[in-house]
Amino acid sequence: MKPSEELRRFLESIDRKSYPAYKSAQGAYDFGSFILSIDHVQGDPFASPSKVSITVPHPKAGYPASFFDQPWKKTALEDYLVRQFGQEIARFNFKAKGSGKSGLIAISAPGPEILSRTACECGRNGITARFEVGFPANGRTINSGELIRILFDFLPKCVRGVFFYPNRNPKEVQAVIDLAEDQHAIREELKRLHLVSFVADGSILARESGVSSRPMQGSVPFLSPESQRLTLNLPHKGAVSGMGIKEGITLIVGGGYHGKSTLLKALELGVYNHIAGDGREYVITDETALKLRAEDGRSISNVDISMFINDLPNKKDTRSFSTPDASGSTSQTAAVIEGLESESRAFFIDEDTSATNFMVRDELMQQIISRDKEPITPFIERARDLFGKAGISTVMVAGSSGAYFYIADTIIQMDCYRPMDITARVKEACTRFGADPTVHAPGFQLPKEGRKLLVNAASQRNPGRNERYGGNRSESRSESHGRNPHERWERNERGERNERSERIKTKVYGKDSIQVGKEQVDLRFVEQLIHSEQTAALAQMIRYCIEKQLFERYSVRQIADLLSSQVERGGLPSISDSSYAAMGLCMPRKQEIFACLNRYRG
Repeated sequence: MKPSEELRRFLESIDRKSYPAYKSAQGAYDFGSFILSIDHVQGDPFASPSKVSITVPHPKAGYPASFFDQPWKKTALEDYLVRQFGQEIARFNFKAKGSGKSGLIAISAPGPEILSRTACECGRNGITARFEVGFPANGRTINSGELIRILFDFLPKCVRGVFFYPNRNPKEVQAVIDLAEDQHAIREELKRLHLVSFVADGSILARESGVSSRPMQGSVPFLSPESQRLTLNLPHKGAVSGMGIKEGITLIVGGGYHGKSTLLKALELGVYNHIAGDGREYVITDETALKLRAEDGRSISNVDISMFINDLPNKKDTRSFSTPDASGSTSQTAAVIEGLESESRAFFIDEDTSATNFMVRDELMQQIISRDKEPITPFIERARDLFGKAGISTVMVAGSSGAYFYIADTIIQMDCYRPMDITARVKEACTRFGADPTVHAPGFQLPKEGRKLLVNAASQRNPGRNERYGGNRSESRSESHGRNPHERWERNERGERNERSERIKTKVYGKDSIQVGKEQVDLRFVEQLIHSEQTAALAQMIRYCIEKQLFERYSVRQIADLLSSQVERGGLPSISDSSYAAMGLCMPRKQEIFACLNRYRG
């Protein structure tokens, strides 16, 4: 580690030189109260900004150890520090002038959900924040005076204002920790009371718009129906009343635009904690809950879908089913099985985004098309066994079919955003309407454990970025089609082509998709992914699996467990291909790790 004054002298010495001279600034520097690390320098002022981190030792930071002695409190504190540091550096953003990205100072921009991020980590030795800085230049000529302003003036002010506890409002920080403890207490109560979700009275569920996560101004506060209301005594908030959604089968019904999907969306995002002021900070859902939907065109690899689809006309084995282009019903079937593998304890389903023939077959259709001519067993005939035999609850929004009324344990009607318990009235109506038309399908059997993804042996031979394959061989036309997309070819001195591995590149396209090598993974319909940094982490996980050859050796569940264990031991940077690539990562849930692995076509 070098003293900070050495950095200053170096920057003064390269003023007005060409931009690559900045590269020699990489390294760690002691600023007295914190350590500045320049981890990666951009190639020119128009490229992605340079990666910088600061570390404040705990004795200097002064945050009480009780604020980060549990994972949920640690994540909440880190999230708070990222938000506060983001506000501080925004005051100095582009105050240093120059070309391209000169003067940019930026850190991760969280949404209302509280997630574990590499942008800030409270480690064993101190608090580390990772962010970006655009090193200033005029054209491609270094303007080091402006960078000195950033590193020696702007940055120390921001660091002292955020990462030094005596400079913060203690009540504000304590409120963040208190909320985290209350949210964790609700999660513990869900398990004790056998609930899928809890929605506190007064919660604001509606959002400002379809592309905004801010609460809608003037929207109707949530008020639990009396029959579903319970009161939880939280460590800091005290008594909080709200609606508890019990395990089993819950139906959410009502007219269009009355709030059915709004309630379901709040429940499915309740797997994450939310910040104060979001309106959903006391909407808490079992953290393993999974949103299911149809996904035309997705890839399915070696999935046992025989619980729902069997006796296909082409005699294809549905106990080990694969397709590169699944239909709506097949994709939703695979999602159920994959949800079982990821150990989800609840499924959320919206009728609007489901395959109709997967969800239900009405009585007339069953009379016209006999069961022996229909290979699909609809979800309605399996939902009860999924709960009774596999312990998986279902929360479903229904608006067109009344068939689910017969099997539902609880029926909630949304009326102008107000929930009403209409279970007794609906069950009475069902009795008058006639006998339950649902035929509970026999032969419920959970798929066997140990499912592996089918991999093309030719496409999984890359042993790592620095290793060569033994021997030389020439490429034939047929061999080129099975070539590893992460490999390239070079000619030896005799003009023959050699096969060699190279660094596997990753790209992230928002939260909708990632690219690993030449393979793109479509994540648009994985609806509980809520930040692009989660998809960036998933891209690094897929790359890690390829380099470590995990797809060939382990089942999907084993791979997910190995990835989770690796991150738990070494953090997200431990699965990244470089220290600076780890700066913009955010931990996805196990369910989203499964979803990404299952959609990777490589």
